[in-house]
Amino acid sequence: MLALLFKNFIRSKGTKIGLIFLLIIGFISLLIGQQFQQKQQNNITEAAIYQKEHIARNAAFHKNEIGLLLYYIKFSLVNKTLPINSLAIGQRDVNPSIQSVTIRGLEAQKYDSELNNPNNLLSGNIDFSFVLIYLFPLLIIAFSYNLVSEEKESGTWEIVATQSQNTFVYVLKLFYIRILSLITLLTIVFIAAILLLKIPFDQSLFTFYILGVLYILFWFAVSFFIVSLQKHSNFNAVILLTIWLFLIIILPATINTYIVNKYPIPEALELTVKQRNAYHEKWDMDKKITMDKFYNHYPQFKRYPLPNAEFSWLWYYAMQQAGDDDSAQQSKELENKLQQRNKASQNIAQFIPTLHTQIQLNEIAKSDLGNQLLFLKETKQFHEKMRLYFYPKIFDNAEVEKQNWSKFKVETFNDPSEINFSKAFLPLLIFNLLLIGLGWRNFNRKVI
Repeated sequence: MLALLFKNFIRSKGTKIGLIFLLIIGFISLLIGQQFQQKQQNNITEAAIYQKEHIARNAAFHKNEIGLLLYYIKFSLVNKTLPINSLAIGQRDVNPSIQSVTIRGLEAQKYDSELNNPNNLLSGNIDFSFVLIYLFPLLIIAFSYNLVSEEKESGTWEIVATQSQNTFVYVLKLFYIRILSLITLLTIVFIAAILLLKIPFDQSLFTFYILGVLYILFWFAVSFFIVSLQKHSNFNAVILLTIWLFLIIILPATINTYIVNKYPIPEALELTVKQRNAYHEKWDMDKKITMDKFYNHYPQFKRYPLPNAEFSWLWYYAMQQAGDDDSAQQSKELENKLQQRNKASQNIAQFIPTLHTQIQLNEIAKSDLGNQLLFLKETKQFHEKMRLYFYPKIFDNAEVEKQNWSKFKVETFNDPSEINFSKAFLPLLIFNLLLIGLGWRNFNRKVI
């Protein structure tokens, strides 16, 4: 019986076209992921070459003043891009994966990003997470909306009922065939991803795959529940497409609007302007005020008195530091608001399977907002480390040629966040069991 049902299912032209179309789109998404991966790797390679040449060129040109040299020199920090990131690009196409900063004011540099076509950013990348979240459900709806209703409307259901000992088991077999087909397609794409994108077979890939399977099962559970109502095919199709539209587009957009209004944040540009204004106004202030603030921030540098001169690098970098200090409160508020947005979206998403799946896929791929916030925090620590290393050399007016500039390589940030399996799987499991239970109750209440 099962083999016959599978032959009838796969024999349909619509089935073949749907599966082939989704398979092709899946492979295209992998190629897009590969292009993104290559772009990231090229950027990292170019950043390493550029930093080496950039430091050497400036060190050769500005031989006399290390303070002037460090005004120009940039040091780069890379947010490590995992191979699995190619499957869920997330915010990596908006937020930079490389931060290049001087030891001057950080807030004016922290939110610099690459130039991108706004139209491309608006449309986004068709990565595999997009295919899984948006397109797989449409094929599931097309395969399952009329499982029972079509045969009832064509008058062949009575024949099925007489030939099958248990019609409910028969319906389960119909769903089983379709589930097996979609999971097989998902597996094929994952195998191709492992080979094409060189994704290691590790915990992240396993979690990503299981999450994809649970998401597919969720949409089959939705279809199972709607079919269990035993309505007409047109009703099933309209309701399922309405659910898709609501869960995929309307509800996430509504939640995003709510979170944006609930946790309004100052623009990064405003923070940059605040830092720069705080720095520039120091040119017209008493130097003692600036230096007192600097010594309060760094007591270890009190041993460097302010030179009796119109200009000194000690005073200049004290002004840069004052700009960061004066904008520290706004910077902290921005960071807190982004943390609140991230936490609120995660909490709400637990009750919305589509949004939950998207957020979890991005978390697994280290391409979510949480990763970006950690990277910004690491950038701040990296910047502070470089400041503390070079400040004594600047204040002592160390000789440029005696410094080992070749030792300053591009550094890499590794996101230490670990995968929480219960957080990733539990919401989908609960929704799946709930919908299957309701569907089973409906079938038992009304004999097929």
